[in-house]
Amino acid sequence: MLRLSSRALAVVLRRQSDVVRWSSSVASSSHHPNAPLDLDPAFQALLRDVEMSLHNRVKTGASLPRELELFPHDPEAEAEYLTSEELDAQDEDLTHRERRKSPAAHFGSHRVGAVVLPPEMTSSIGRMVASSDKPALHQDAKRLFFEGTDSGAEWIPSYDVKYKSPRDAGKHSLRDATAFATVALPAHYSAIYAVLDNTKQRLGPEWQIQRVIDWGAATGSALWASGHAFQLHADGLTSSDMMDVQISRSSLNSYVAIDKREGLVRIGKRIIRDVEMGNLDVSWQKSFHEDNIVDRTHGTKVLAVSAFLMSSLPTPVDRKTLVREMWDSGAEVMILIDHDFEIVAEAREQFLKLGRKELDDPSMSHLPIRGSHVVAPCPHDGACPLYQPGASKLVCSFSQRLQRPDFVRKTKHSGTGHENMDYSYVVIRRGPRPAPVTTRVGRIGDVGRRELVKQAEALAPIPQLTIDGEDPILVGQHSYETMDPEIQDPPEGEKALSPSELSAALRQEAYSWPRLVFPPLKRSGHIILDGCTAQGEIMRMTIPKSQGKQPFYDARKSEWGDIFPHEPKNKPQVRHQSWRAGSIPQEGQDIGKRRRKGPKATKASYSELSEDIKELRRDQRRARRLAEEHAQ
Repeated sequence: MLRLSSRALAVVLRRQSDVVRWSSSVASSSHHPNAPLDLDPAFQALLRDVEMSLHNRVKTGASLPRELELFPHDPEAEAEYLTSEELDAQDEDLTHRERRKSPAAHFGSHRVGAVVLPPEMTSSIGRMVASSDKPALHQDAKRLFFEGTDSGAEWIPSYDVKYKSPRDAGKHSLRDATAFATVALPAHYSAIYAVLDNTKQRLGPEWQIQRVIDWGAATGSALWASGHAFQLHADGLTSSDMMDVQISRSSLNSYVAIDKREGLVRIGKRIIRDVEMGNLDVSWQKSFHEDNIVDRTHGTKVLAVSAFLMSSLPTPVDRKTLVREMWDSGAEVMILIDHDFEIVAEAREQFLKLGRKELDDPSMSHLPIRGSHVVAPCPHDGACPLYQPGASKLVCSFSQRLQRPDFVRKTKHSGTGHENMDYSYVVIRRGPRPAPVTTRVGRIGDVGRRELVKQAEALAPIPQLTIDGEDPILVGQHSYETMDPEIQDPPEGEKALSPSELSAALRQEAYSWPRLVFPPLKRSGHIILDGCTAQGEIMRMTIPKSQGKQPFYDARKSEWGDIFPHEPKNKPQVRHQSWRAGSIPQEGQDIGKRRRKGPKATKASYSELSEDIKELRRDQRRARRLAEEHAQ
């Protein structure tokens, strides 16, 4: 028999009464939507203790402003706060002052980035598109520029339309020209603007253009690009903000457009009809006239340009005639841009041949400027190592990104906001090629300076602990001349150069820097660069980490199309085209080989060999059995 003490019995009865009271309270309040909880008294006491502890802790700590509470403002410290404009200006100065790339590498990798069409150009073309038949415009653009390639169908902004009769030309020329202005004009503009910007950087601020003669003007691609590239403010400074450029602020005062394609010319005139041109006089004509020729003494401010016309000319004679007209125009600088690399290479050879002919002909000694040389992209005036007439598998081409405006995306029915324009070009200037210089300036950037400081600190003498009153003993004294020459202080002459003098010196050096014609191969310990060098050869240069942090960093940040200023640590390797007649390249020396795409070699497997032998024996037994059955 279970016996309970009076105390234990009292506890049990009390627990039972509490349970009955809690259950009755829940039952009585269950009809309320939010019935109050009848908590255990012990649990209520615990919650009160926790609340009191938290309350006391907040009071003893530092008072903090609650959420959405105004922070106390000190009027006297208002001068210490910077506005957003001041912060942006401070960041720009910091970026300019602490540039990680060396000045020479920054000069060699100059590029405009993604080109954005200025508002005046976008609005002009947009008004024309708004008044057009949108479905018909899409169909025309697709018919002219949407082609199937090995990698799939894509938009190719090359225009070569031939009409069967004048009636067909009158019927379709305006529609085709409208599609051209919508699809091809922005892409051509981006490539021409990039070439003009690079040419301005290579020739310096002394190169000022006032007149442009454009062969194959079409709808005015070079008109817009040259008008926006040669911008001048009232104070004479060139503008670099694409959102602020206007043709009316251009330094040009004359533009001669030469094109016999009537539809393209009419659309080009329509686009610029409502644009403020300022002092710029625009004239359109079907052919080059003798009165367009300028004297060579005044040709320093004249630019001859032909963009994306050469590949549409039917015969080689027409292309040679075009090059000859550009040469006879008297312009000091001639720029040729096209989709086809071989056509550009042929024109390059013709320009250089005309220059050599002037130097060799005594009857032309009276000319103020004779000869010619290549400004870009080639670092030499010899034969192109990639050009093989009719069989050029590798090309010297470049790519420019364009941010598609709204009317381009709608016309192409594409949601992609950008496109890349591939092109080849050559910039020819009259006169002999500048002689190679021996100076090497601008090779140290922020990375090299930090390495220089670290090495200087490591070589600094270390003082030992000494008794008060005695001279300290310096340990680890080293000569500063023992430092790596790649990261030593620049020569004294470079320290005294101003930014303008440094740019002028880099422009002279850049004539002999190699041009990267393929994407760099970037590894963890070295960078492999394939460039067209001043010797007229494609050479492979290897920049290892051991050459120095600054050269390695510049090589790691280099891109296809840059000119590279640092000489390689080891002798560069000459690359050859394996199929070129008369050349027998060694193993691994053929141009353009990046990675073998064939099947990988597999290791020998005894199990696979055994299966092959068994299969061979089964076939032999089967053949023997069939032969016996046939004999019976």
